[in-house]
Amino acid sequence: MAELAQPEALALLKGIRRGIEKEGLRVSPEGELAQTGHPQGLGSALTHEYITTDFAEALLEFITPPVATPEQALEQLDHIHRYTYSQIGDERLWVNSMPGRIGRDEDIPVARYGSSHSGTMKTIYRLGLGLRYGRAMQTIAGIHYNFSLPDTFWRWLQQKEGGSDQSGTNESLQDFKTRRYFDLIRNFRRHYWLLIYLFGAAPAVCGTFVQDREHKLQPFDGDGRSLYAPQATSLRMGDLGYTSDAQKSLIVCYNDLPSYLSTLCAAISKPYPEYHALGVKDETGNYQQLSTGLLQIENEFYSPIRPKNPAGMGETALSALDARGVEYIEVRCLDLNPFVPLGIEAPQMRFLDAFLLHCLLSDSPMTDDADYRAIQENQARIVYQGRDPEVQLVHNGRERKLTDWASELLDQIQPMAELLDRAWESDDYQRAVAAQRDKIDGKVPTPAAQMLAEMHEHKQTFFQWAQAKAEQHRQYFLERPLSEQDQVEFERLAKESLEKQNQVEDADSGSFEDFLGKYYAQYVFCQRGL
Repeated sequence: MAELAQPEALALLKGIRRGIEKEGLRVSPEGELAQTGHPQGLGSALTHEYITTDFAEALLEFITPPVATPEQALEQLDHIHRYTYSQIGDERLWVNSMPGRIGRDEDIPVARYGSSHSGTMKTIYRLGLGLRYGRAMQTIAGIHYNFSLPDTFWRWLQQKEGGSDQSGTNESLQDFKTRRYFDLIRNFRRHYWLLIYLFGAAPAVCGTFVQDREHKLQPFDGDGRSLYAPQATSLRMGDLGYTSDAQKSLIVCYNDLPSYLSTLCAAISKPYPEYHALGVKDETGNYQQLSTGLLQIENEFYSPIRPKNPAGMGETALSALDARGVEYIEVRCLDLNPFVPLGIEAPQMRFLDAFLLHCLLSDSPMTDDADYRAIQENQARIVYQGRDPEVQLVHNGRERKLTDWASELLDQIQPMAELLDRAWESDDYQRAVAAQRDKIDGKVPTPAAQMLAEMHEHKQTFFQWAQAKAEQHRQYFLERPLSEQDQVEFERLAKESLEKQNQVEDADSGSFEDFLGKYYAQYVFCQRGL
């Protein structure tokens, strides 16, 4: 820390890059899930660089490239929103992570990506998700935060740490980066409950979301149209959201890249009895899932953080990691913030930067199965009971009060904020940490608490409250149309993406079965004894 505080080292922190992947459902003026296809004016969901879809056809995903400051990322995200609103007519984007009124599973169209082999595979994967978990899960939205440090920083850190791993063996820069990113990931997994507490904004759902499903929720203000848990933070991160009973049997090892690859490969390559019984194809011979493994592909594993390296067309994410190591990490446990039009704001991003830097520079012991289960238990507690002032979490095998542990973590994150402020000659990072400390101290409400308070004050159901927020944000973007130059540029990108999709479709050769076989053959490195 002392050496990092020197001017030449501080400058390296300005090389941090961050990007945003923000999901949002298209809905009708009445707040119903849009049944329309992906708007032509938005280009190809398969090949557009900034605008695609996630699971449901109506679930848009906006992607910003890695940039130097939170403000640059937010400006790009703002432009994407403004262009999108110029192309979707009277539809609007739902601003909450949990959807509004949804109908039957079969009334939720899965995303379509054209007729190419790669596009067909993406759609079948989503059909498989619906088959396994139900399509309602495919209407949940979130924000992913991509974070990386520049090679100049990694070279400096490698030199300060002696240029070798713990066994004394010299490492390449990429191997060092990969090892240290996994150190960051292990610490993140120990502490990400704090992010769910501070930024969770999904304590309630529309009653239609849990129709015909078992749940632990209760009526809000006696109205069965809205359900909630009184001390909840983020139902999206609990058993109603991106979790799976089948995946609870899976323990993924984050101690190093080979262990991570081997555990996920095993889950992909070995048939899972329940999914094997369903079959890859339905009774009419149409694909209904890609495979019968516990995971169809690695993306099906619902992790709050992922190591990443950009994969090429047709390349598996694990193959990219195996070939080129970790290039950045993707934080995946963040709800949309319905109180701001973009779903995220600069102070939150700065807190995330300081939090992630703390995870990297702190000691990060290896983990075992017991640690993995403790992390799962803490996530379950924070989801349903996180705002209970007396709630306890599992810490080093013992129970510890959440507020005490959270205060200690903020004390440890504070020096990282101070370093970042010195690098940028500001106090923005320290103010971002102070704002989160106010939540821990009870001086200001968390987003989840604020949402429930407003619903109660205005006597609104979850649906009414969220629909009103969606309309407010829609007006915010419509009142600020893009400049003619920016509008033309987005139109060009959309047109080019459609042309690129046509090129991908024209370039296909052989059968889809052959394509799928070659894709899964990439997992051969699972058998290398990793």
